[in-house]
Amino acid sequence: MTSQTDKAETFRALHSDGCFLIPNPWDVGSARILQGLGFKALATTSAGFANAQGVNDYNVTRDMVLTHARALCNATTIPVSADLENGFGDSPEHCAETIRLAADAGLVGGSIEDFAGQDRGQYDIDRARERIAAAAEAARALPFFFMLTARAENFFTGTPDLADTIARLQAYQEAGADVLFAPGLRTLDDIRSVVASIDLPLNVLIGPKSGPVPVAELATLGVRRISLGSALANAANGALIRAAQELLQTGTFGFTKDGIGGAQLMAIMNDETPGDR
Repeated sequence: MTSQTDKAETFRALHSDGCFLIPNPWDVGSARILQGLGFKALATTSAGFANAQGVNDYNVTRDMVLTHARALCNATTIPVSADLENGFGDSPEHCAETIRLAADAGLVGGSIEDFAGQDRGQYDIDRARERIAAAAEAARALPFFFMLTARAENFFTGTPDLADTIARLQAYQEAGADVLFAPGLRTLDDIRSVVASIDLPLNVLIGPKSGPVPVAELATLGVRRISLGSALANAANGALIRAAQELLQTGTFGFTKDGIGGAQLMAIMNDETPGDR
């Protein structure tokens, strides 16, 4: 067993240099596949997990998210971070409690966003800073290094204003965050401007909203971490829908050519070569 402290130090080291991918599994099987394929850390996806439960994003409870996160942590030996939405409550105390519960679930990192909820927009910047400060204080009180990511949701669910986004990220940096994240930045120039305005590692979601770009290109801009959000879950669901539509519309089985056998799948999950089975 890899200890939580060891996972935390591994996760911290990944942010110290270069740029790395952190994919987002939506269940235990996908987490073990991604680990078996060689990824060094994982992050949950709030939308991917919610969709797997048959509901839309922001329609799962904190208990559901943390039970899911615990299952991923128990099933893998690499660091797992979590999308902790807005801390599952408006107050700084809610954010602090969520960090403590996340650590108890086995997580070594998590993000807190400044989106207040459906039809409520973003918290004002002072309130949002207080919430990150409380989360950071709770994280620093833990017996291992918990990597706290602070999210400015301007381009996702708030006001798509780059200057306000940067001001928020700078406030969260001052409040004690370890990683900064502004999902949905529109262009490479937006990403370049954010990197130049902060001193902490920046996480981006695949790339600019104008379209994904290669990891190497994002790395040259100074991006430290790239997450995928629900992209992998969406791809898997898309494959399922296309297969089902083929069955319904043509009665053919062409989709099976893209499948993978159980033995090969388990070899990946168990980090074995096919010849080991």
